Amino acid sequence: MKNRITVKRKTTETSIEVVIEKGELKPDYRKYIKTPLPFLNHMIEHIAWRASLNISIDMDFDEFELCHLVCEDVGMTLGKAVGEYININSPSGYGFATGIIDEACADAAISFEDRSQLTFQKSINYCENVERMPSEELITFLEGFAQGARCTLFIDLKSGQNGHHIWEAVFRGVGIALGQALSFDSSREGLTSGVAGKVEYEVSAE
Repeated sequence: MKNRITVKRKTTETSIEVVIEKGELKPDYRKYIKTPLPFLNHMIEHIAWRASLNISIDMDFDEFELCHLVCEDVGMTLGKAVGEYININSPSGYGFATGIIDEACADAAISFEDRSQLTFQKSINYCENVERMPSEELITFLEGFAQGARCTLFIDLKSGQNGHHIWEAVFRGVGIALGQALSFDSSREGLTSGVAGKVEYEVSAE
């Protein structure tokens, strides 16, 4: 079993290194999550804590330190690292959880079957900005994660009034569901989350 995965992603706009390590959380685990967006760091912290997954993120920019670039590129790179962990180790690969804090509640379900899809539905309205960050870019991060991980991620935001709490509930749910997906069940050793098994492609070009 390989517990430590490192992924480096470089474009003309950003350079990112993500390291994930499954197991006991480091006492100072949150200090390794280093994007220029404090609230995004806080949300990733919730994923790390609930999934018991040490996450290290380092990011450099060619020129423009844009919120959209941070959320999209970090989401894809973190997702890629998690997807590689799934492919290499074959844990359960799926999970469902409810994230709650005070008045806010959100359900999250995740399945790793080489299919990239985020479905985000809500029963309430949320504010456009929270903690000096556009809410739509938090969805961009989740979309990027699903793309990078090649997973299906379903989120149902059920209740909440405080913007901070709403997103904490969402990311707590995602973290708990991810923790289940990364866990091992001896009765399912070597199996995949979907009946189709691992997807293999054969490509030729002339």
